[in-house]
Amino acid sequence: MKSIFPVLSVLLGALLNARSDPAPQPTPASLPAVSIDELVRDTVAHNPELKFYEAEISAARAQRDGSGLPANPVLSSDVGPMRTRNRDGTLAGEGVAWSVSVMQPLEWPGRIGLRKAIANRDLELAELGLARFRATLAARTRSLAFGIFAARERATAAADVAARLRELRDVLVQRDPAGITPLLETRLMEALELTAQRAASDAALAVDRVLLELAALQGIPTPEPRTLAPVRLEFRPLTDPDRLQALARTNNFELRVRAVELEQQGFRVDLARNERWPDISLGPQIWQQNAADNQRSVGVGLSFPLPVWNRNSTRIEAARARQIQAETLLASAQRDIARQVSQSAATYSAKVREMERWRPDTVAHFQESAELADRHYRLGAVPAATYVELQRQYLDAVTALLETRQEALDAAQQLELLTGLPEPLVVATTPEARP
Repeated sequence: MKSIFPVLSVLLGALLNARSDPAPQPTPASLPAVSIDELVRDTVAHNPELKFYEAEISAARAQRDGSGLPANPVLSSDVGPMRTRNRDGTLAGEGVAWSVSVMQPLEWPGRIGLRKAIANRDLELAELGLARFRATLAARTRSLAFGIFAARERATAAADVAARLRELRDVLVQRDPAGITPLLETRLMEALELTAQRAASDAALAVDRVLLELAALQGIPTPEPRTLAPVRLEFRPLTDPDRLQALARTNNFELRVRAVELEQQGFRVDLARNERWPDISLGPQIWQQNAADNQRSVGVGLSFPLPVWNRNSTRIEAARARQIQAETLLASAQRDIARQVSQSAATYSAKVREMERWRPDTVAHFQESAELADRHYRLGAVPAATYVELQRQYLDAVTALLETRQEALDAAQQLELLTGLPEPLVVATTPEARP
């Protein structure tokens, strides 16, 4: 089913850093039209929070590069005076004794590989965080852009109703009321006019809020002057709900993150077990003394701690507990994502079915009825109650239609984020020009 937004020229704000003698600002009609996809690409490219995720990736990549480096060798030396005595206690000689050794720590086989595997998972988590943020940012920008169209259409309808009521009220005030009925009708018109004006003001404020949020997403203090190109939305029906669950299990960012964390925690358990065995230090050493005579010793030194008191059992137990937590979080996330997919799919399908029951010219039909009631009320052919009810129902119908479209779009965006659908549920195209 196709839902068409009217051609609306949307001004996205005032010029940034206006000078004391500003040049004439461009009108909305003179501004170049920007499509929704261009707005999304611009927002994703200039969002200031991207630097945080990019820096996280750089930090994870640096940590991965450093995880495979061996430990630095340890240089140690000793020097001091030395005296040598005979068996009878007499001094045999004096001199200096010294020793030098260079010991290279050698880690147990497999330990460096495990650390590199853990660091690779950190890098994968950082990349998933960036991809998830970009997808969420694009969906939010697209939803806000469509919300501008809906708010503009709602503001236009409310302003039309308020203008008609204002003109009619001015006519009624000029008449000489003959009884209580004309007076009450005038008050009824005034009350409905205030309601319509409030609706138009709320819709205008909603547009301003959306513009400010878009500016914040783009990293600018105030909105830039732009015009959004008109779009026509086509809501595609869901044909295979089971496919959504399968896609969510493989493409959902939350599940992918939990799966990587579980895999990483398995490597941490293996690393804790590997660290039960101590590092070995191996290297050349030389010793020399020249007290009574010159003596020199050159050889290879070997040292390692004895795993007597600490066999790393506490770290192994802690790593296993973290692994159980990761398994629990993954299972919980799978259930939660499955529930969200079902809920979003049900919402989207219900809204699409609701829109399929609309007439193609639903909004125009209600608008025509409201204008027709206005003309005939002035001629005395329509009672005041019918006239007021038609104006009110026109506003309520426009609001309901726009809210249904927005809810369907939000549900579609949520489904695409949850499942990573290869094709979008909502297709935006440029409407054909009417003759």
